Amino acid sequence: MQPASRAALASARDKLESRIGRADTEDRARLGEDLGAVAAVLAEQPVIRRHLADSAAPAQIRRKMIEALFGGKVRRISLRILGDVVAFRWSRPRDLVDGVEELAWQALLAFAERDDSLDDVEDELFRFGRILVGQPRLAALLGDETTPAAGRAELLDTVLAGRTRAVTARLLEQVVRSPRRRPLPEIVEQLVDRAAARRQRSVAYVTAAGPLSDEQQQRLIDALGAIYRRSISLKVDVDPALLGGLVIRVGDEVIDGSVAARLDQARQWMSR
Repeated sequence: MQPASRAALASARDKLESRIGRADTEDRARLGEDLGAVAAVLAEQPVIRRHLADSAAPAQIRRKMIEALFGGKVRRISLRILGDVVAFRWSRPRDLVDGVEELAWQALLAFAERDDSLDDVEDELFRFGRILVGQPRLAALLGDETTPAAGRAELLDTVLAGRTRAVTARLLEQVVRSPRRRPLPEIVEQLVDRAAARRQRSVAYVTAAGPLSDEQQQRLIDALGAIYRRSISLKVDVDPALLGGLVIRVGDEVIDGSVAARLDQARQWMSR
């Protein structure tokens, strides 16, 4: 996103959190679904999103458009938040869609946070992401926008088979219904990061040659927390091909201390 859109999204998130704080349980439960449905409509309707993102039009006119388009179809709190969103200045109409989608995610995660299930949702999202990485055919089917969205959602429901919390299933369904040519594993990883960020944590993705004990994981959390000076949420994946050691990724930084990497470096040195 360009600076104007980033500023708009930050302001929209502040408005969202303020309105969620005053909302009742039923409104909070429906908000994420409403916003996700609207984001899907905007993604499919370029003319509508272009008019809603037109900063040359008065904000009040754009708010009235939201009322006309979605009044009676979503809850009142959802209309107010959408009105907040379109009142801000977005660099591109597509950024408006991304902004509404981001708010839908935040609304669902906020509901899980109030329900004390955010840790579980974060872990379920991570595990599903690893499934997608391990089964690229499944990822391709769920992200195939040439097939009906309802069919992809039905496949997702079959895969999940009721084994996740409702918030996790709703987040994944929104992603599957509107992947917008983005790799699904990457989007799911973004959701994991968003869940961690709600508790002011960064996610450390760790690949190990074998399972780590609770003590080893805690030592790693402490060490990474000292390095990055913030709380760390650890996500561990096992890959015997590493032979030993760890590969750690935090944001764009990768620390490769695996035995396989060191052997590869040695082979390159010997071949010179």
